[in-house]
Amino acid sequence: MAMLITDTCTACDACRSECPTEAITAGKPYVIDPELCVECATFYDSPECVAMCPVSNCIIPDPNHRESREELEAKAGRLDA
Repeated sequence: MAMLITDTCTACDACRSECPTEAITAGKPYVIDPELCVECATFYDSPECVAMCPVSNCIIPDPNHRESREELEAKAGRLDA
């Protein structure tokens, strides 16, 4: 599933440069494009945006965009091509 940035986002920009698929765009709050977000599958062990965010629970799994690990890896492969 894609990740979702909540309203607690402080727009610090720590997450955006870490996203390997450039799925994050600036705003208040920042926005993650679910078509591009692969939860860092094939890039990192877990979502790098979550690891870089200084605000606890600011970036969460998006309940409206559920995908299996296999689907995320396949999407990552298509985006990397």
